[in-house]
Amino acid sequence: MKALARDTAIYGLSSIVGRFLNYLLVPLYTHYMPKASGDYGVSTNVYAYTALFLVLLTFGMETTFFRFANKQQTDPQPEGESASTVFSTAMAVVGVLTAIFLVLVFAFISPISNALGYADHPDYLQMMAVVVALDALQAIPFSYLRYQKRALRFAMLKMLFIVLNIGLNLLYFVVLGKTSVFYVFFINLLCTAFITLFFIPDLLRIHWHFDGRLLHSMLSYSWPILILGVAGILNQVADKIVFPLVYPDEAEANVQLGIYGSCVKIAMIMAMITQAFRYAYEPIVFAKSGDADKKEYYATAMKYFLVFTLLAFLCVMGWMPVLKHIIGADYREGLAVVPIVMAAEIMMGIYFNLSFWYKLIDKTIYGAIFSLAGCAVLFAVNILFIPRYGYMACAWGGVAGYGTAMVLSYIVGQRQNPIPYPMKDMAIYTLVTALLFAAMLLTAAHLPTWLQLVLNTVLILLFVAVIIKRDLPLGSLPVVGRYFR
Repeated sequence: MKALARDTAIYGLSSIVGRFLNYLLVPLYTHYMPKASGDYGVSTNVYAYTALFLVLLTFGMETTFFRFANKQQTDPQPEGESASTVFSTAMAVVGVLTAIFLVLVFAFISPISNALGYADHPDYLQMMAVVVALDALQAIPFSYLRYQKRALRFAMLKMLFIVLNIGLNLLYFVVLGKTSVFYVFFINLLCTAFITLFFIPDLLRIHWHFDGRLLHSMLSYSWPILILGVAGILNQVADKIVFPLVYPDEAEANVQLGIYGSCVKIAMIMAMITQAFRYAYEPIVFAKSGDADKKEYYATAMKYFLVFTLLAFLCVMGWMPVLKHIIGADYREGLAVVPIVMAAEIMMGIYFNLSFWYKLIDKTIYGAIFSLAGCAVLFAVNILFIPRYGYMACAWGGVAGYGTAMVLSYIVGQRQNPIPYPMKDMAIYTLVTALLFAAMLLTAAHLPTWLQLVLNTVLILLFVAVIIKRDLPLGSLPVVGRYFR
């Protein structure tokens, strides 16, 4: 647990600082790209496609790499060599898929851009195709850094990308006055290409060895992960892809999508926490797969994950009067989606934690089934209700989709590979969070902003007090611990 906390802190710091700095781009974009232009909606839509294709091109090889790199430690070969073989094989898969993808996009750019509604701007799609290809090629080296416990190098490269990206955006939008969405994509391409260069020394040091039989085993393991990943990413981006296709007013679609996309950025702190936890947790889970206390460890990690995501939820909602200024005033009409999207992200995080029961017994097909079921529910909600309820249907669709996958994974998992999750404790924390959030909502309309913030902060500290009282062993900490005994 100490190792998990340490690595989560490193990954989390880079994610938290990075996301905070990226938040600076939201007021920048929402100020220089007015709501009526629909440019922010275009950005939201194109990045949704980018996220989907990134999952397709990585082909589940990030998780597969961890699984087989740890398996190879029992091989008579030196550990580094066997891990290098797994790395080489995974890179071969991603490299071939990336090459095919780029050839198809550039060969058929006209029909593709026409079909997606970008007939006048095929360059948007070409630039982002190269970006997603480079991101896919970076994915396995980044996983190798996590496998080697090189969290600092991982975090530094992620931060370098973010700082460079923000600097160039400020240069183009503020100094040079280049405010078209074209420059959003162009800057992303420059930064991604630059970060790719830093992996060249690491790639040159790798002992490259392709193993055909290993490839067959890895593909057998990864294709359900791919389906799981596609369904999972569709749960995150399907609303942004479907929205322009089903919204009744075609001219207004990108405007409304821009409102939704900007407000969702505030809720993404939950996705940031989940991602930081995943970066640290995934390698440890596979490494502990042979330990006698593994189930107790997984159960404890689940509880702490839920507790701190609920704390993050209360912090965001309690300080919404301040956080809402992240986005331009024209976009704030969509802030009602924030708590709904955050709840969906918590469900997604729980589902991720639940997913290890089938990954560890090599039954990843279950994950594919659960994710596809959730995805089907999400698509149904979006297609049926977006024409009537607009982007609010997108937010509730996420809750319905993630909720479905989460419940299915828990029910089947407890039958196939039961883990003693502390359900009573988790239910108590959820109930306390719901009561505190209700108190925030009930008092919001009757108090001035400063008093609202004071009250909400007190409510947040009350939740922290519950955590300390029930589950945070501050008394065991060195030096400061004596004050909590």
